[in-house]
Amino acid sequence: MSRWEPNARGRLEQAALELYRERGFEQTTVAQIAERAGLTERTFFRYFADKREVLFWGQARLQELIVNTIASQPDRAAPITMVVAAFDAMTATFPQERRELLRQRQVVIAANTELQERESLKLAQLTSAIAEALRQRGVTDPTASLIAETGSAVSKVAYVRWISETDQRTLPQLLRESLDELKVALGS
Repeated sequence: MSRWEPNARGRLEQAALELYRERGFEQTTVAQIAERAGLTERTFFRYFADKREVLFWGQARLQELIVNTIASQPDRAAPITMVVAAFDAMTATFPQERRELLRQRQVVIAANTELQERESLKLAQLTSAIAEALRQRGVTDPTASLIAETGSAVSKVAYVRWISETDQRTLPQLLRESLDELKVALGS
């Protein structure tokens, strides 16, 4: 091992993405990731439960941010306004400088059925948490579920556009554009 260097999580993430793309997800081991990052396996497991979590580690933090944002909205806010505010808060955590890393992440996920399923599960969990946060605010079903599902769909479309397109629009801009497109499609 060389001397200590900062940003172990980021180095592990970058090493894992490189190896997943070079060798494939299934053929990459935690030991190889740690070695590429110049760290030990023990350090890897301080940050990630397993090699899949390198791709999904921020989910709990995003969910907490979204739920807390919904909870902090004014009492008179419409349910869709609460969810849009929550996704605005979430998109602010995706800076333009991480866009290329997230593109690489998506390529790895798209190449592996197990990872696609995990991503779908994480999105479903987030959508359920949004619906529950709305219910806690007094929004009844089916409205809470409809708004949560719609918000998640708009967010997903904006995210896919952001990592796929080459222009310099930010994720918050694409989220707003996607929401506006939905409003037009619904005639509202």
